[in-house]
Amino acid sequence: MILDFFKTAVNLKNIARQGWIDKLSIEYPESVADHSYSMAIIGMVISDLENYDSEKMLKMILLHDLAESKIGDYTPNQISKENKTKIENNAYDEIINMLPDTIKLQYGEIWEEYQKQESPESKIVYQIDKLEMVLQAKMYQKKGAPTEAVVSFFKSAESEIIHPKLKEIFTKIIEEE
Repeated sequence: MILDFFKTAVNLKNIARQGWIDKLSIEYPESVADHSYSMAIIGMVISDLENYDSEKMLKMILLHDLAESKIGDYTPNQISKENKTKIENNAYDEIINMLPDTIKLQYGEIWEEYQKQESPESKIVYQIDKLEMVLQAKMYQKKGAPTEAVVSFFKSAESEIIHPKLKEIFTKIIEEE
């Protein structure tokens, strides 16, 4: 069963981030696994600088898009938020049911904590998700993606990123030439 879990998680390497395809026409965009790795690096540093629970944050980051290994990466234009949550929760439950009970409960709690957006760690992970997207959008812009399309990613993240350190980094990213 654990091997099945690992295979499912590894499949994130094969799931392209749909927004880059739809909005920027990127032929070979980053995978969800690429996104999660970048988030983990950002999360590790921010957690250490700001004294968050690093272990919880890193687990949350690694688990937050795991359901996409089964359902793919839906963008807000493709599906309602309520329907996406339902589909993701069902897929996530299937995935963690491959694990021993000793850790299944813990990973389920971390998933719920992220979805509720009430704890300091869940709130910062959500903002890191947006910040990583902005950083990737800027990279695509530098490689020739249309500025107008890239700016839509900046605008969607701007009001979501409220933590002072993340806001400072966000501003530096979008002001970069």
